Amino acid sequence: MVLHPFLFCRVQERIDMTTIMPEGEAIRKAVKWISGELQEDPNKSLQKLVNNAVSRFDLSPKEAEFLTEFYRKDKVDVPQ
Repeated sequence: MVLHPFLFCRVQERIDMTTIMPEGEAIRKAVKWISGELQEDPNKSLQKLVNNAVSRFDLSPKEAEFLTEFYRKDKVDVPQ
């Protein structure tokens, strides 16, 4: 699997900051898909994207919570 360099850096930062990336191909695909959607339009609703990812990639509630927190923290951490 090839990760986009920016995405890999963000995931690595999260791991370094004691956030554990859940195992599994589905969650990785969801992160990649959401990142692509946000890159196209940063104003897209995070909750809608997470809900779509849950359906699209058959994610568990725990994985959905991880995605929400991962991107919520990302929005706070990135200076505007």
